Amino acid sequence: MKRRRTDLVGADPACYAPLLAIRNPREYDAAVAHLDQLVDEIGDNPKNPRYRFIDTLSVLIQAYDEENYKIPVATPVELLKFLMEEHGLSQGDLPEVGSQGVVSEILRGKRNLNVRQIQALSRRFHLPAGAFFREPEGRRAAVLGRRAESPKPIAIGKLT
Repeated sequence: MKRRRTDLVGADPACYAPLLAIRNPREYDAAVAHLDQLVDEIGDNPKNPRYRFIDTLSVLIQAYDEENYKIPVATPVELLKFLMEEHGLSQGDLPEVGSQGVVSEILRGKRNLNVRQIQALSRRFHLPAGAFFREPEGRRAAVLGRRAESPKPIAIGKLT
């Protein structure tokens, strides 16, 4: 029978600190640095014995993020406005969406983003295409034969 290694039990907590709950920004930064180092060293090799640490650290970091960094919600138009502001872009700076007039209509809600525009924005801003999708207002109501529901907002994170 194989014996499990138990030399960490009862040892100084600093020895296994990367596996403890993250309680403050200093520990968060250390966990992220440790995760980056592991990913650089191991890559995507699940056969490496340290690979499980990547999963563990990811869960701990995600839990800290969810508790300490509230992710705002936004409609696709609000997301596009946010991205334009963050990147210092004007309506004319988005040729992948269309002319300045087309971008203006989208931002005013007169026109919806189409699939081609969404794919282009997704590539440009390195976001999942789903962040820009929403069911057009009234369409679901027409299909279901009832009043339109408000579109569900889409969560966005800190984008820089």
